[in-house]
Amino acid sequence: MPTSAFIIALVAIVGGIGYAAWEQYVKLQLKKQNSKIDEQTQAVINELKQRIEVLEKIVTDEKYSLRNEINALDKAS
Repeated sequence: MPTSAFIIALVAIVGGIGYAAWEQYVKLQLKKQNSKIDEQTQAVINELKQRIEVLEKIVTDEKYSLRNEINALDKAS
């Protein structure tokens, strides 16, 4: 086998391995980025759940209901 053919085959093999390694690296980076986004999204969801719980407590409070009834009577008169 001529030397040039051997060099061409070697470059092709090394290039293919290098490309495969780069592709795996990029996939790993994307997976890390997606997990960060998922963690941030979950943190926002948890914060919103806590805020909703507080709002539910306020709305179901008897004093809140009474205040709305008094305000409705004031507006009616």
